[in-house]
Amino acid sequence: MYGPSQEYYYNHFVKNIKFFSLPIPKKLACRTGTIYNRELMIHIKTKKQIETMRTANRIVARTLRILTESITPGITTLKLDEIAEREIRSSGATPAFLGYRGYPASLCISINEEVVHGIPGPRVIKEGDVVSMDLGTYYEGFCGDSALTVAAGDIPEKTQKLISVTREALARGIEAARIGNRLYDISAAVQKHVEANGFSVVRQFVGHGIGEAMHEDPQIPNYGKPGTGVRLKEGMVFAIEPMVNIGGWEVKVLDDDWTVVTLDGSLSAHFEHSIAVTSDGPDILSLPD
Repeated sequence: MYGPSQEYYYNHFVKNIKFFSLPIPKKLACRTGTIYNRELMIHIKTKKQIETMRTANRIVARTLRILTESITPGITTLKLDEIAEREIRSSGATPAFLGYRGYPASLCISINEEVVHGIPGPRVIKEGDVVSMDLGTYYEGFCGDSALTVAAGDIPEKTQKLISVTREALARGIEAARIGNRLYDISAAVQKHVEANGFSVVRQFVGHGIGEAMHEDPQIPNYGKPGTGVRLKEGMVFAIEPMVNIGGWEVKVLDDDWTVVTLDGSLSAHFEHSIAVTSDGPDILSLPD
């Protein structure tokens, strides 16, 4: 699940508090005003904690695989949410998104020009729809988080390219998550691949650290200058998640206060993995068994 960038959060959410149906958490509110550029607090995870997070993320991965197999024209997004919640709970985990800052479902499902945080409901998936699914779990005190985009039936070549490039950009970002590299080496790798293929990266929403909380420091934009940002250390765990538009990078939040759509109405795709920085290189925690 994407978090808003600090600048976007302040300009759009703090000034418009109705975005959240619950009070703004102190952890986020402290990012405004004079404490806006506070020192990062990045939690280093032990090997045992990383293994617990792997279990949480594998539950996400298995559920996303089941959801992908379930996507056919005619199914409702609400039905997919019901499948997601059932699979998560039957695996001994809890849906991490349900009730998070007031979010009303277990699954974020965003279609076509919807970028992230689409709320499941009676909408019927149609032939040719581009369907992005973002899912989180809470298991033994730690979170899992992953996302993917699939097509319902046949889609045009350019739309397939959008999905493929977004998946590839995630792989480029993950490859940069190595001990000794800088945080924005990840961001730059994503941006370079996306823009080289003629698409744009969303700037208002970003990846994030993850652990006992769904959103921890640091924020991980999908654009940036290589060689800058904090130096990566073993035990850091990130949710890296490119969000890529066919058209411009600008987005807006709809009146439901959750669903993010492209400003120009163009298609969008979204992929995400939770990964750990290790001495053996980046370790993808959200792969299926």
